[in-house]
Amino acid sequence: MIKSLTSFLIIFLIITKAMGQDDQYDACMAKVKHSPKEAFEDALQWRDYGNTWAAEHCASVALISLGLNRDAAVRLENLAAKANLNTDAQATIFGQAAQAWLIANSPSRAKILATKGLKLSPGNIELLIDRAQAHAGLKDYIRAKSDLDAVITKKPNHIEALTFRASTKRFLGDNKGALLDIERALALNIAHVPALLERGNLRRLKGDKKGARADWLMVLSFELKGASAIAARHNLEKMDVTINK
Repeated sequence: MIKSLTSFLIIFLIITKAMGQDDQYDACMAKVKHSPKEAFEDALQWRDYGNTWAAEHCASVALISLGLNRDAAVRLENLAAKANLNTDAQATIFGQAAQAWLIANSPSRAKILATKGLKLSPGNIELLIDRAQAHAGLKDYIRAKSDLDAVITKKPNHIEALTFRASTKRFLGDNKGALLDIERALALNIAHVPALLERGNLRRLKGDKKGARADWLMVLSFELKGASAIAARHNLEKMDVTINK
């Protein structure tokens, strides 16, 4: 559920438009997609001319694209702490910093930053999901579920939260509750890949190998690359090995 690079530009796109700098920011972010090293260098030069906030954000996203996730996380964290922004914008940057720390495999730091964001923006759905991810990364599935409960209370048809809560319930041993959540998610979108992957996991636990195989094959029919596809392929291979023993 880690957010894509595209999601990192949303709040700053709003800010930079308000500051009259959106064209330069858009150009920097567009370059991240095909030439992140050049985008990073451009952002540093741009920053030196006084456009600090947007430049720092573009530089951070460029570092994520280069695989320098920890460096990006530090930059985003510092930006969230120091930027002279309104409360909602600052809370969002804390969430982005939390996501960057999750990508850098540091859920403990991510939890701290997501919590800081929630103090500024209580009940913020994206921050609750960020913190739930951090809790799950720390194997604290009870707290992860609590944050996801809060999201689903506010937004009952949040498909990502329903899917994520299903997996937390599975880890907590509540397979029946997990299946209820995943069926709700798939009723919203039968082609939702993470939900199909999770339903396959749950069906496998019930002993429904045929149903699990069908779900995992459906995942691969929609997505050949990415985390869900890798997991589905691994599950199919593992199940085949077990059957052939």
